[in-house]
Amino acid sequence: MTVFSQPEFDNHEQIVFANDEATGLRAIIAVHNTNCGPAVGGCRFWNYDNDEDALVDVLRLSKGMTYKNALAGLNFGGGKAVIIGDPKKLKSEALFRAFGKKLNNLNGTYYSAEDVNITTTDIMQAYQETDFVVGLEGKSGNPAPFTAYGTYLGIKAAVKHKFNRESLDGLTFSIQGLGSVGMYLCKRLFEENAKLIVTDINQESVEKAVSEFGATAVGLDEIYAVDADVYVPCALGATINDDTIPQLKVKVVAGCANNQLQLPIHGAKLKDLGILYAPDYAINAGGIINIFFEQDEDGYSASKANKKVEEIYDTLTEIFVRADKENKPTHEVADILAQEIIKNGGK
Repeated sequence: MTVFSQPEFDNHEQIVFANDEATGLRAIIAVHNTNCGPAVGGCRFWNYDNDEDALVDVLRLSKGMTYKNALAGLNFGGGKAVIIGDPKKLKSEALFRAFGKKLNNLNGTYYSAEDVNITTTDIMQAYQETDFVVGLEGKSGNPAPFTAYGTYLGIKAAVKHKFNRESLDGLTFSIQGLGSVGMYLCKRLFEENAKLIVTDINQESVEKAVSEFGATAVGLDEIYAVDADVYVPCALGATINDDTIPQLKVKVVAGCANNQLQLPIHGAKLKDLGILYAPDYAINAGGIINIFFEQDEDGYSASKANKKVEEIYDTLTEIFVRADKENKPTHEVADILAQEIIKNGGK
């Protein structure tokens, strides 16, 4: 497995391969950039097909966190961790405590939080061994409601820009992924009388969305081709690709998944088709914004966090307007804005 020659390497500052035979821990910790502050990003527990897939994922996610934190105006750098294996079989307190000990070796360069298949309970177990974790119970806690709120506001901004309407009433949303964030988002869309078409690998989650929000369920591979106004990717990344783009019948892509574009060229392809794309790291920053307020000198405040999350609407509006003015894909404009901030150390 190569590292420096990986297309996703992008001058990462540090990559740590962590192993603990006793607990079964195998993890990769990637620190992309600390110009704006210590690297902060979640830890994902996933049963990757191979080690190289895990490396590519953590590198993409780590870079995405650098851009996300910068664009959100946070004094954080970007990093990410992945734990390799089946969480249903490997999860244990001992494993997360071992992970915490590995974090200590980075001495504050990287702070970890929840991501896919990681809960606040897991983070609290790691916290027994390290101070370098965030999203703690009793402080900012579960970031999912804040990520969902920011995504909802980003969807509102995209709908306003594309359809020139404030309300989501009567619009149809095809939602891929009904995890914690996806389900919170469904609730907000439902409360605006939106129509929901959903899919997920977890059938219980699908049944809940059908029961509670009147959603229509479709198969995993059918979600791309349904008639909808907005495609809402909330599962894993790279669902915007050469296979799926020709199937899309939507006018907007706006969801909370990370790394939605398989390749940058796919953002340009969406533009060519007249589909407005809300750059993922701009729209899904609500969770990390909430975590940011753990360091508030007056103590954590959910109301302060929510007020900052609401800036996502204006950030996306700025991206959309500038993209139109400069005739560029929205993801390119978002990258330029983030890179300017990173270069200046967040100033």
